Parts: sequence; structure tokens; C-alpha cells
Amino acid sequence: MEKKLILTAETGSDLTPELAQEYGIYLVPMHVTMGEDCLEDGAFPAQDVCAYYDRTGKVPKTSACNPEDFTKTFDEIHAAYPDAHILHLAYSAATTCSYQNAGIAGAGRDYVTRLDTKQVSTAQGLVAIRLARKLREQPEMSVEEAVNYASEVAAATHMCFIPKNLDYLRAGGRVSNVVALTGNLLGLHPCIETINGELVVSKKYRGSFHRVIPKLLAEFTEKHRLSRESIHFIRTPGLSAELQALAEERARALGFQKIVWMNSGCVITCHGGAGAFGIVGRTAGKL
Repeated sequence: MEKKLILTAETGSDLTPELAQEYGIYLVPMHVTMGEDCLEDGAFPAQDVCAYYDRTGKVPKTSACNPEDFTKTFDEIHAAYPDAHILHLAYSAATTCSYQNAGIAGAGRDYVTRLDTKQVSTAQGLVAIRLARKLREQPEMSVEEAVNYASEVAAATHMCFIPKNLDYLRAGGRVSNVVALTGNLLGLHPCIETINGELVVSKKYRGSFHRVIPKLLAEFTEKHRLSRESIHFIRTPGLSAELQALAEERARALGFQKIVWMNSGCVITCHGGAGAFGIVGRTAGKL
């Protein structure tokens, strides 16, 4: 059967090439600059981000997919499936100009529609996967129906992450040296949550990760009334096996039936740093 609707998303969605292929989602590369080298996100492991920081004390810079990136992908899809419509499920427009650039590339192409998911990282990727699964069940779904469904899924999806320390935020200029030093000494961990598409510090936790992760998980679950059907955890390179086991143990104690780990890509690793931990879930009773 000819494909009627084809999905695209940025590599910042943290979908692996294997997951993208499984669900028929085309990934458009975001970019990471390390020194003089501007590289495509997804073309190298996130561990390289941490290694670069360890060598230089600098955090790589991230940038959006440019219009040429989208044009290349849209042309590739249209050449292979000339009768299909492309729906781009965009990385939050409040955090990057990628959504805007998709619009520039889509101008004059009546077969391209874009949606601001108002999500980033794994949360964006899960919106794309949920829609891809829905399209398998209902392949005749219209573009409007698909947009509405994806919007509902995105609105019911909640994500947060906590850095292990404030070094990357300091090096990236997001907090001052004094704040970072004080925060590290006091064991402070800002909880960065996606709210209305923006990355916002919703709370600050104090103590070791062994104390913080269980508390964060319980509070985030209650705050958003998360469905116990499944929960996704995000890890950047360096999160210990011990802490991962602790997170799983507490998730099971809270009644979560399925636990899935997602590895952060280079974009979120640049913001969260090594050893960061994140949670993605959806409100119970919503889809």
C-alpha cells in the first residue's frame, strides 16, 4: 500500500536510527559544534560531547536544523513517495528555530505540514512513535486527524531531567561561576521541566542522586498523575548502573508496569551534561 502520511522529526528527538526505521520516521539532523568542527547530531556518540568537555572545559554549541537540511529530507521523501503527505513533528519552537526553518523549506510545498510538539528530546520522540503506531492502526487517517492526535499526545506528555552537577550549565553560560560552585558544594540539582514548550527550572533538589532520584520520581508522578502503564527514563553518558537500578526499583514500587531507558543524544547531553537523569510519562486517562 502506498504511504499516505510520512512523519519527520529532528535528531534531537533522541530516536535511534533503529527506532526511526522501525516506525518509518525520517530524522532531520540538528547540529553540534565542537571547536572548529560543526557536526550533524546523530552522526557521532553522545560520549564525544562529554570527552570534549573533559578535554577543553567547554560545552559544545547546539544549533537547529537549517532550511537546507529540511529541503534535502523533504525532496528525498517526495521523490520516493510523490503522493504522500509529510507531517513534521517539530522540536519545541520555544527552544530552537528548527520549526521556523521547516516552514521556510516547506513554503510552496503543499504536501508538507508542520506541528510544534512543544516537546524536546525523548518526549518529542515518543509523540512521533505514538502517532506512527496510530497510523498503523488507522492508515487512512487524514492529515488534520493526525495533527489533532499528535497534539493531544504531546499535551498529555510530560518530561523533566536533572543534571548531576552544574558544571555544564556553568560552562555553557547558563549559570554563573559563583552559583555553580555554591550549587555543587550544597549538592543542588535543578529539575528542568518542559512547560508550554520551554525548558524551565521547576524545582531544586538537594542531596545526592541516591536521595534525589526517588524523590523526583515520586513527586513528578504525583504532579502529573502519570499513567502506570509505562514510564521512560532518560540517561546521559555516565549515569551509573547503581542509580539506574535504583530508579527502576522505585518505579516498580510506584506501580509502573513497563520501564524503558532512552539514551540521550548529543543535544540534550550538551545541556544536561554527563550522568544526568530524566523522566518522560503521560497523564493517566489521556489517550
